Amino acid sequence: MKFFIDTANLAQIKEAQDLGILDGVTTNPSLMAKEGISGKEAINKRYVDICNISDGDVSAEVLSTTYEEMIKEGDELAALHERIVVKIPMIKDGIKALKYFSDKGIKTNCTLIFSAGQALLAAKAGASYVSPFLGRLDDISVDGLNLIEEIRLIFDNYHFETEILAASIRSPMHIINCAKIGADVITSPLPSILNLLNHPLTDSGLAQFVADSKKLG
Repeated sequence: MKFFIDTANLAQIKEAQDLGILDGVTTNPSLMAKEGISGKEAINKRYVDICNISDGDVSAEVLSTTYEEMIKEGDELAALHERIVVKIPMIKDGIKALKYFSDKGIKTNCTLIFSAGQALLAAKAGASYVSPFLGRLDDISVDGLNLIEEIRLIFDNYHFETEILAASIRSPMHIINCAKIGADVITSPLPSILNLLNHPLTDSGLAQFVADSKKLG
């Protein structure tokens, strides 16, 4: 399973890259704003900066909602760097845009997926990734992991090459369960990934090893 980090923070991206576990980056306007980045020029520069740190795909989101505008904006984003993946919203014009970019050989990530039907349409249109939002479904008492299972079954039935990118990850257990189900990718804030390191028995065992080593001189 690939690990993407969901952020626009360069220090966090570098930390994940240095750990050797980073496969890509996703970001969005909200995460850009969180870093104090605004304006087209500044946002585009941050995308390039991210690409220069990460070795993997970097999802860059269009802000438009009409076909013509998404095409124009997506072409501009794709031209920024060879690893840019154009992130497209799950709307009718978005499906048309996915097909356009697929025909041009430009990678896409269809975002805001909340049903298996939406994921199926995106895959049919040639999306490189679909991003079902687990945490947001859990917030309304719908099992987000069940959605991942449904999409996995459909994609396997018909051998779609579209990758399932589990988004809106809220905890380490989300990551583990996505791995069990067979999600191709998770995208998560760095703290949730780092929490996979933690276990109380590891801490107590290490403390015992250190104490015993001191006795050995």
